[in-house]
Amino acid sequence: MKQKNIFVIYALLMSTSLFGQTRVSEIPAKPDSIIYKQASEGALKMYFHYPEDWSASDLRPAIVFFFGGGWKGGNIEQFSRQATYLASRGMVSIRADYRVRSRHGVMPDKCVEDGKSAVRWIRAHAGSLGIDPDRIAGSGGSAGGHIAACATLVEGLEAIGEDHSISSRPDLMILYNPVMETTSERIIEMVGDEKMARLISPINWIEEGIPDGIMFFGTEDQLIEPAIRAKHKADSLGVQLELWTAKGQKHAFFNKSPWMEWTLYLTDQFLHQNGYLEGEPEFQLPDTVTMEQDHSL
Repeated sequence: MKQKNIFVIYALLMSTSLFGQTRVSEIPAKPDSIIYKQASEGALKMYFHYPEDWSASDLRPAIVFFFGGGWKGGNIEQFSRQATYLASRGMVSIRADYRVRSRHGVMPDKCVEDGKSAVRWIRAHAGSLGIDPDRIAGSGGSAGGHIAACATLVEGLEAIGEDHSISSRPDLMILYNPVMETTSERIIEMVGDEKMARLISPINWIEEGIPDGIMFFGTEDQLIEPAIRAKHKADSLGVQLELWTAKGQKHAFFNKSPWMEWTLYLTDQFLHQNGYLEGEPEFQLPDTVTMEQDHSL
């Protein structure tokens, strides 16, 4: 009888998301959106974009995007175009909401925690979503890029009550002008705690064996200097962390044409190089501007 009771408890645990959210059995076929986390400040959703020929039995590569907004605000629609395009190329693309200060009263460490929760939820439910759990790319812009980088690099800040045996670490980083260092006086003030600022500073966690990554920056972006130092550190360790620049452009340049097309084209190429996509990008690049990969940075 004791053994039978243990089996029943195990079965209940396996049928229920360990995040206290949607049961695996309750995930609708091909959901447009779903609650992936019920935080004390409110429910957090993620939104899905699927390839045309998707089926739940697939093993598709996936990418999860986190919007920018200085950890204070932001719009879940920010990466809709990139997500739609990459879905057309064969990936399951996901846009994940997360807590921010203006709406939820939280500090950046909770943003990072939610990013990790989102990746863990996707991996835990990959079998119902047609996703390969070993090919999940983390992406985002500015503070969202910071979240994707921290989910990939930073140890700790895992949400209580989740199954930590399931990795919250993306397998690849695609970062649009991310915050790669959070130890400046200005950002420490935003974070609210110097010790926490050091903990969630991605550059501090670059080491051998981390997933490959690519970063996009305008040369006039004040955040580019830490990114250059992060690339130098990665290079010294034999880690692939590409840095592509748009001359004369400032922060958030990638949100508008023709830079959106350029960064999306390079994203496509990077995903192809890493076995996430097949074939060449499916659109023509604007020929009026270019982005450069400066290996001498």
